[in-house]
Amino acid sequence: MSVEIKLSRYNRTYRPNEPLEGKIITKLPSSISHRGIHITVNGSVNLQVRGGSAGIIESIYGVLKPIRIVKKSFEVQPSGKISAGTTQIPFSVTFNDGGNGGKFYETFHGANVSIQYLLNVDVVRGYLHKSLSATVEFIVESELGNVLQFLYNQFYKCKELPFVTVFFFSTAIFPEKPISPEMVFFYITQDTQRHSLLPELKSGGFKISGRICTQCLLSDPLVGELTVEASALPVYSIDICLLRVESIMVGENIATETSIVQTTQIADGDVCHNLPLPIYVMLPRLLTCPTVFAGPFSVEFKVSILVTFHSELYNVQMKPDPRTFRKWVAMESLPLEVVQSK
Repeated sequence: MSVEIKLSRYNRTYRPNEPLEGKIITKLPSSISHRGIHITVNGSVNLQVRGGSAGIIESIYGVLKPIRIVKKSFEVQPSGKISAGTTQIPFSVTFNDGGNGGKFYETFHGANVSIQYLLNVDVVRGYLHKSLSATVEFIVESELGNVLQFLYNQFYKCKELPFVTVFFFSTAIFPEKPISPEMVFFYITQDTQRHSLLPELKSGGFKISGRICTQCLLSDPLVGELTVEASALPVYSIDICLLRVESIMVGENIATETSIVQTTQIADGDVCHNLPLPIYVMLPRLLTCPTVFAGPFSVEFKVSILVTFHSELYNVQMKPDPRTFRKWVAMESLPLEVVQSK
């Protein structure tokens, strides 16, 4: 005796105002009576302070009260019976009214901040029988350009604006070609490091230059290039680390924690000097989201370039970590703004 939810979309990705369609599948050894089949859409932001990021406050607050985004219930079927065997009950619901001022945040699974949307089904069977329940998570992507669409409509409705002004805003808001990502040039030398380095690196020096995207769509890769121009020691590895910075308002204080999302190696071993190396990093969907600055919390991202050099101080290379300063590692960190998907 079981019940499950099967959504119509294989990737379970939806936008606000789109219908959630699927089937409720029951598998029963014999027919049962029920008092109604209900579906509930739940969306919330779950906040917790852990890892001592807030000091003494962490032990006082711990898990904070979730922020409700949406909660709506729908009746799929009134009281009746479900026959034995496998039964498929279709449903279609729409979630279009957020409890947080109509604001839908995109799905995100972080260390301290988790934005989750769940679809629950309950087959109510009365007092003497346990209800049949099932839960499935679906992914929410915000509507791209809903604010821009509002401005677009306002400008075109305004009769007093000259045509040139209207044309300028329409082309600026809705360009025909995609906006190119914002590229930032960077330089990594012994003089740009804020921690102590090996004497060989400090005296002999090194220079790594390149450019990397600091603003990109959630669905697009993080791209750029890197060139090792000179180095006193051979390069052991070059890695690109994606970090998330989660901040939570706890009382009158702000608890901030930085954690690693993923590390991508773009070079293994010593590389040819003056040869550009491509940077191509895909963003993990559930572990990243558009940069959020809300009242009680915020989610930001950083990208760090780590260059590890050969050294005789250790026998086993440790995993690269931009949060830990080592004498044989040079790094450069840049803020990364992630925007909504297409």
